[in-house]
Amino acid sequence: MQRRLFVAGAAALSLPPAFAHHGWSSFDQTRPVWLEGRAAKVAWRNPHAELELELAADLKLPADLAGRTLPAQSAPVDGAALLKAAVLPTRRDRRWTVELAPLSRMNAWKVAEIKPGDALGLLGFTFAGEKGDAIVRVEYLFAGGGVYGLRSSPA
Repeated sequence: MQRRLFVAGAAALSLPPAFAHHGWSSFDQTRPVWLEGRAAKVAWRNPHAELELELAADLKLPADLAGRTLPAQSAPVDGAALLKAAVLPTRRDRRWTVELAPLSRMNAWKVAEIKPGDALGLLGFTFAGEKGDAIVRVEYLFAGGGVYGLRSSPA
């Protein structure tokens, strides 16, 4: 019996590390953050699509951000207020982990698969106080000339 437990434990230690999945409640939804740059690595898979974003060297809030038109989504989200409240992150990380939506939702929005090198803008939420890893959960994605509300499906 001990030998079986040892073998099972050794096998578990040899597995690659798994990324933790974060629900919306893990993020500070009172402080929307704007990020813009290019996709460096992309994992187009469930539980949600994820990528690493290399930030633009001259990251700044777009002058027209507060007035941009956003698509309606099935969840009640005050997108206009989020755009007006958007800020830049206080941390200086050049690369951020970006959590998108599950693939079923990305398909519902008809988001083309993001590839390394693609330019993206996004409005999302970080952990409170930007503590921990440089991770952002995307509320609105600006990619390929489209705008997508990722909290829920298109309304």
